[in-house]
Amino acid sequence: MFRFEEPLYLYLLLLIPCLAGLHYVTNIYRRKRLRRYGDVGLLKELMPDVSAARREVKAWLVMGALALLIFTLARPQFGTKLETRKRQGIEAIIAMDVSNSMLAEDVTPNRLEKSKMLVSSIVDKMTDDKIGLIVYAGEAYTQLPITSDYVSAKMFLETISPSMIATQGTDIKQAIDLAMKSFTPNQEASKAIFVITDGEDNEGGAVEAAKAAAERGIKVYVLGVGSPQGAPIPMPGSSQYITDNSGNVVVSQLNEQMCREIAAAGGGAYIYVDNSSSAREQLSAYVDKLAKAEMESAVYSEYDEQFQAVALLALFLLVLDVLLVERKNPLFKNIKLFRK
Repeated sequence: MFRFEEPLYLYLLLLIPCLAGLHYVTNIYRRKRLRRYGDVGLLKELMPDVSAARREVKAWLVMGALALLIFTLARPQFGTKLETRKRQGIEAIIAMDVSNSMLAEDVTPNRLEKSKMLVSSIVDKMTDDKIGLIVYAGEAYTQLPITSDYVSAKMFLETISPSMIATQGTDIKQAIDLAMKSFTPNQEASKAIFVITDGEDNEGGAVEAAKAAAERGIKVYVLGVGSPQGAPIPMPGSSQYITDNSGNVVVSQLNEQMCREIAAAGGGAYIYVDNSSSAREQLSAYVDKLAKAEMESAVYSEYDEQFQAVALLALFLLVLDVLLVERKNPLFKNIKLFRK
């Protein structure tokens, strides 16, 4: 298994496109300055030893070395020793609604981000439990198979957005059906599905699916996000709101009645999510009440550091940058390595 021990450093990779953009703008400015002195073709004849291609190569060598140094800081590792450990915990599948209505801002900062923060806080408290992530809108997909790797769970959680599923709608039934198939065969472990939604069930059948889950010993909890009064739905990447065919702004309202019906059929409970911390406290309490059974998990107990090889490669690129001068070497002037 490959992992980064310090994955937060990977956010520094955002510097690379910024530097590339700055380099591009600098090149444009440099060409404009050259045109002030005269014809570009004539200037090339007057400066035959100047190589623009070498300058480009040097710039990309530095940016490549910087990217590798960031990977070094993140400490890449390979798992080398796999062990089977016995744990006392539960199995939980989070089924998160990612339809466009989850972008409504009747909770802060919006329904989807509030849901992600809530799940993240629960993952932080897990020790010997297993968790899986399912995203759904008009269709349902497994975002993360059930695992005890909480670092991966939080990383996958951060990437969830409405753009993940092109088919809009809210098919809670399909999400519950997929969740039931996602648990391990362990008969002793307590299993629970936590459906996070604003209560719109466009396809129907969610109550029946929750009842089927309860019959198999799987509890279904529903977390209703939003407000009964509702809020308009922002268009992704725009300051405008989604409108219907008549041009009226669509207002998405939390359907608490539907949420309660699904939770009751699933033998679980309904939790209302607002801007307070009460939902997190209720969710923690319900998770703690679930019976924890002994489970076996295959985990890596030892990891080998791989940053040395990455650091050496970064050093190699920096040495190349130092050795490569922008002017052509007269000893190799007939070699057209950097010119078409």
